[in-house]
Amino acid sequence: MESEEQQEAEFRSFAIAQRDSLRRYAYLLCGDWFEADDIVQKALTKMFAAWRRVEPGGAPAYVRRIVTNVYFSHRRLSWVRRERASDELPVRRLDRPQEEVDVRLELAAALDRLPPRQRATLVLRYWEQLSVDETAAAMGCSTGTVKSQCAKGIAKMRELLTDAAVPARA
Repeated sequence: MESEEQQEAEFRSFAIAQRDSLRRYAYLLCGDWFEADDIVQKALTKMFAAWRRVEPGGAPAYVRRIVTNVYFSHRRLSWVRRERASDELPVRRLDRPQEEVDVRLELAAALDRLPPRQRATLVLRYWEQLSVDETAAAMGCSTGTVKSQCAKGIAKMRELLTDAAVPARA
């Protein structure tokens, strides 16, 4: 039986190794770095509480599922939806010579307009490069749901990007 200090040290190592990846994943889900930090912090707190019960090999997938669930619960909270004050008006289009930056911004804006489950499915499948089975496990749903959410999400992305500068592949 491991001591409490050993378990805490193992968790700390795990959290440090996974934090950046989880933060990027959470950002892709929510589109806000500060909210992504909150999501990851809550997910790691929940992971710590369950650390003794988690199989070491399954820990990355388990924490990714926690991040996904925390994201979904954030979307259901009203404080996330409230308006945010700013001193500056939103910029309609950035005049940047870097085409790749513009393409990324267009994709991020389109991704932000997807419903949360479609967005999470696309991010897990195509950004995190998980298989259909791994995505289903991370989201706690069936593989059929993953496939349908991907199809709907891709169709919506194509629709949103039709007039954009981003070329959509057939």
